[in-house]
Amino acid sequence: MVGVTAVLMVVGMVGIVIPVLPGLFLVWGSVLAWALVTRTSAGWVILGVCTVWYAVGLVTQYLVPGRRLRTAGVQTRTLVLALILGIVGFFVIPVLGGPLGFVGGIYLAEYARTREPAATWSATKEALRAVALSMGIELGAGFAIAATWIVGLFLTR
Repeated sequence: MVGVTAVLMVVGMVGIVIPVLPGLFLVWGSVLAWALVTRTSAGWVILGVCTVWYAVGLVTQYLVPGRRLRTAGVQTRTLVLALILGIVGFFVIPVLGGPLGFVGGIYLAEYARTREPAATWSATKEALRAVALSMGIELGAGFAIAATWIVGLFLTR
């Protein structure tokens, strides 16, 4: 089961970078599956710590970039439109459509609001930074989950 868990974690990490799979969920889910199979107290403790990492990563990946976008002057309705276009883009162009739809949505909404190319481009660049930051936070949480599981394996042997 250790090998399967490790492979699922790697697939989850790839899913974070290439948004086809729910990457962070897959990394956490692999630890859940491992804990269900091992059924030890140490396994449940490791799962508990990994669950905290998962929750922190999940919340932080949306709060921090969202706050940066609002600080840059990007309005909430712009973000909502960008999210909708990101979801549509994900299904229209697999893998790259989500991020492209999100960033394109920022550009379109900001251009419609300001009619000023410089302000529109500034908001779009900030959206690109926010996407990268969100992905970095999610990767960090995934690595924290994987590291916790690996350390837990060594401590319990």
